[in-house]
Amino acid sequence: MIGPYVLPDEVFDALAAGEGGRPAVLLLRRARRSRNLLLLRRALDGPCGGAAEAAAGLLAGVERVAPEAARSVIDGPAFGTWAARTLRDCPAHGRGGCAGRDLAALTVLAAVRAAHPARITVPVREGRLALPGLGTVTGLGEAPEALVVVETTAGPEGFPDPSAGNCRVRVRVLTAAGERVLPRDPSRPGHGWQPVAVLDARHRGLTLRLPLETAAPELPALDTASAGPAAWRELLRQAWELLVENHPRRAEELAAGLNGIVPLPAPARGVASATSRHAFGTVLTSWPADPERLALTLLHEFQHSKLSALTDLVTLYEPGGGPRLYAPWRPDPRPPGGLLQGIYAHLGDLAFWQDRSGRRHGPARADAAWRLAQTRAHVERGLTEAAAHVRLTDLGARFLERLARTVRDAEGDGGGSGDARLARAVARVQAGDEAVWRLRWAAADDAGTDRLAALWRSGRPAGPLPAQDVRAATGAVAGPGPEVGRWAARQRGAERARPAREAADAVLAAPHRAQGWAELAAAAAEEGRPGADLLRARTELVRDLVLRLTAHQTAAPPDPLPPHPPDPLALAAWLAATAVGTDPSGTDPSGAGSPATYEEAPAEADPDPGPGPPGDAADVGPGPGPAVDEGSVASTGQNTGVSMSQNARSPLAKTSATG
Repeated sequence: MIGPYVLPDEVFDALAAGEGGRPAVLLLRRARRSRNLLLLRRALDGPCGGAAEAAAGLLAGVERVAPEAARSVIDGPAFGTWAARTLRDCPAHGRGGCAGRDLAALTVLAAVRAAHPARITVPVREGRLALPGLGTVTGLGEAPEALVVVETTAGPEGFPDPSAGNCRVRVRVLTAAGERVLPRDPSRPGHGWQPVAVLDARHRGLTLRLPLETAAPELPALDTASAGPAAWRELLRQAWELLVENHPRRAEELAAGLNGIVPLPAPARGVASATSRHAFGTVLTSWPADPERLALTLLHEFQHSKLSALTDLVTLYEPGGGPRLYAPWRPDPRPPGGLLQGIYAHLGDLAFWQDRSGRRHGPARADAAWRLAQTRAHVERGLTEAAAHVRLTDLGARFLERLARTVRDAEGDGGGSGDARLARAVARVQAGDEAVWRLRWAAADDAGTDRLAALWRSGRPAGPLPAQDVRAATGAVAGPGPEVGRWAARQRGAERARPAREAADAVLAAPHRAQGWAELAAAAAEEGRPGADLLRARTELVRDLVLRLTAHQTAAPPDPLPPHPPDPLALAAWLAATAVGTDPSGTDPSGAGSPATYEEAPAEADPDPGPGPPGDAADVGPGPGPAVDEGSVASTGQNTGVSMSQNARSPLAKTSATG
């Protein structure tokens, strides 16, 4: 019988606070393993089942003789992403390219680790046979597939016995063109063989062992000459020492939950990093160049993994609310789940910069203090956005309450958070960034804006503000541009904002210039001008009004009375003073929202907060898979403090795992 998972209250609250500790991570890891097995069962019952059947049988055979070898593959970087891809967007069920066939490549690793004899056919792509966790065979020409044979022979002590470690494993790759034999030690390079390197780091008795996964089929062939395994190994060693010394509790979480690093191509600037919500504990990152950046990346991305696994077990929000929300750390609009993911991931950044700001000296300390203050401001603004526009369940509200407490506790650092000048500079950048984001993504209702322009010209109150729409992002999204970036950088050294009057005049001279609106929003907020919230959170509406009124003054004959000048400061104050009506979400009329206020949650939360948002795979029901561990396989559902219902719906919420 498949048993339920129980998420104790204290574990839920500890995770919500940003950590959770090793026991919580191990629980999430076991739950994710169960989810992966249930997804495997669904894949076998679906259109791809025939293509995956042989590999699933091999995995079941390995699990019977060497459970840990099978679990290491099911928990590994590639299994969850394979299952999700097979269920959701298999490219060709019936045209020879079915994603179900890729399970075979994963099971080879289990057979090798268990010293279990195997014969399995594995797809070959562009002359490359990728075996995740092991390595890549190159130079196979036009062969569409290869037969991989895992053989075991007795060691010097007689009969092969994997449990006693006295057997040898030989891996042969057969194609129509011939045979390749992998090196006796597959971790060593050979002719046409590129192994997956394993990175080891040890410090104060805590060990981190991660494959540098370069054999996933969907990855590009990376040139690791400038940052090969030796460079990664040394960088990880230094980053691990930093984490163990300064973040010991989080280091214990990483040791229990991380399972691989996937190197990404380097971007034009900075470091690219990401997490797949289907690959618990796997960090995708380009070469970080320094140990501090790698340590920060590991903390940030593992937060994503924890929240993705947690949302397999509980539902934090319901469908509805704002579909495209403002996240100050991103240049594009985010869905509710993506917003929550970003908030949670930045708790790792917050802990990192709080520690760095207390340890550095001179300019490095000032830089860490700036990053700490900026990270806190990002999280606080994200919490405000979530409170205003996400339909939180009772557990979701409780989750954010605990999270907000962590943010408040971080204010007691010694890194300069009390510096008024620093706080003003961060607030200016925040206001300017949001104004530019609004200009880029938000659009006010044209008819409503025309109505406001007519009311302004007649000297009447504004009334309700028109509806707003945030456009969806398509394709790659770049930042706001170098001009705005240079303006934001200058704020760190500025004593105060540009005078609001000067900023308003500059906007009137060039109303299409984004930097001018950023300066105006920042200046109005710093001076406490009436309508400052509207200049930040309905920037597009004020700009559209300025453009309409300016065009009317140019084209229309003079009115009996001189028209009001289309001054953005006066317009914002007029809108804020006379607007009536509120958004259904409960925010203020400007749409800016009020600062989020979280009260203490009651001791007991509703154990059944309702159905979660639709997932990208159908519900997975209980049922034994071909590699079933009765002690770990369970139906995933939602609960805290009490046992889950056996037939509880698995939320599998759509969340973006990119901060």
